[in-house]
Order: sequence, then structure tokens, then C-alpha cells
Amino acid sequence: MVDHQHRRRRGRAGEAVLAAGVTLAVTAMSGCAGDGNDGRPPADPAAVVRGAADALVRTGSARARTAMEMATGGTRVTIRGEGGVDFKNRMGQLLVMLPADVKGKAEHRPITELLVPGALYMKNRGAGVPDDKWVRVDTTALGDGNLVTGGATDPVVAAELLRGAQGVTYVGETEVAGTRVRHYRGTTDIGRAAGMASPEVRGALEAAAKGFSTDTVPFDAYLDEEGRLRKVRHRFTYVNNGVIDVSSTTLLYGFGTPVTVVLPANGDIYAGKIADQ
Repeated sequence: MVDHQHRRRRGRAGEAVLAAGVTLAVTAMSGCAGDGNDGRPPADPAAVVRGAADALVRTGSARARTAMEMATGGTRVTIRGEGGVDFKNRMGQLLVMLPADVKGKAEHRPITELLVPGALYMKNRGAGVPDDKWVRVDTTALGDGNLVTGGATDPVVAAELLRGAQGVTYVGETEVAGTRVRHYRGTTDIGRAAGMASPEVRGALEAAAKGFSTDTVPFDAYLDEEGRLRKVRHRFTYVNNGVIDVSSTTLLYGFGTPVTVVLPANGDIYAGKIADQ
């Protein structure tokens, strides 16, 4: 739901969606696994983290919770999401909840998001879009590749982004939601991740590599003994009328839970103008 400074021009549709997303955010603000589980650090922490996306594909699917915290000046706002992800087919569905205003009133209805290779579908988008219509956004035309635009980093892309991991250190063992995990910390390079990503995700990451002012993204990743990503936090920084810091967290659980994503019919997709609220 946010925008940033790009190195290239976006298409008009992408600009309209991002501009409306910026207004929503501003309004809300003002209103495989190493070598066993014996505690020893893995020989190559970076290799373990880079393999997390493949481990998820082998697992198949999972439930997901997301949290995107944006901070500018002294103001913070958090957008939360919940849903399911099919890692084999690189598809997912999230219900994204915008924060209440300063008086605690929920001003915006939850937004349903469908995540598929190369596209983001949103319902209850607002910005002049009828409630019964969907908005389709080409994520390969977004300067951030939908790393931050949708108010939640696509869990598939969040995992694929780790393929560019570098300077990784093993922090130690801890627990995430009652599961024993290994904690890794490092940075990932968006351009490098794009070059190593699966074909379905590559276009979005290539767009992000061109759009962000820096390719380097710090992260904390938590993997279970099977090498599956249980939690990851990425920290993005971009410029939009000032520097905005974004901390995007993805929590995965309920592995193997079936996930079905049904795309809207063409007649249900809004083709009109998206207002710049």
C-alpha cells in the first residue's frame, strides 16, 4: 500500500494503484537445514538460508500471517494479513487488515488479495473501485515488485528473496510459535535473488532490483530442522516525500494445509480509473 522512488517510469495503471496506496498509508498514520539439531552452527549458513525457498516448495503449502510496519518521522502504522500459500504453484490468498484511525475506528474494510505469478488481485480496494470489483496489478510493472505495495510481502516472494542471501551469520537456536528453529541474520541482494529465483517470481524481483535505490535488504530468518522457513523479517527503506522504513514480517505454520486460489472472472475486474485518494 505504499510507494517509493523509482529508477524507471511505471505504467499509468501501476502509478494509480501505488498513489492510492500511499494515501491510505498516510491516512492511517495520521489517523536444507544444517547438520542436525545439536546446537552446532551449520558449516555454510548462507547456503542453508538460500535453500529455504526450495524446502517450502517440497512442503507444498502453509498458512501465513504477515505484518508490515511503516515508520516515518515519529509515526508508525502496522498492516496485518492472514491467509494461505501454495508454494508449488506460487499462489496465495491473504486478507489484509488496515489499521484503525487514531480514535480506534476501522475506516477501511479488509482487503482480499490474490497472489499469483506476475499479478496481484485486490478486492475492497477502495479508491473509487466498486465493492464487488477486483483490481488487477501487474507486479512486474511495479518498481518494488510487490515487496511492499500490497501491504504484505507476498510470502512466495519473501522466501525467494532469500536466494540472494549474503554475509549470513548463525545467531543460535530459539522458538517460533512453539517450534524449535535456527535463527540466521544477514542481508540479501535483490538483483542476485532475481537471477536465482524461480521463473514465476523472477519478473517481480527484476522489477524491484531496478526500482529500489539500493539492492541490499537486511533480514532475520528462522528455519526449522527440515530447512523450512518459519519466520522471516525483511527491512526495506525507500523515499516517498521523506525516508520511510518498512519492516515486513512473514510467519508460516500449518504446513500441508490445502490452499485453493480462484481467480476472478474477467467481468469482475475493474477497468476504470483508480482515484488518488
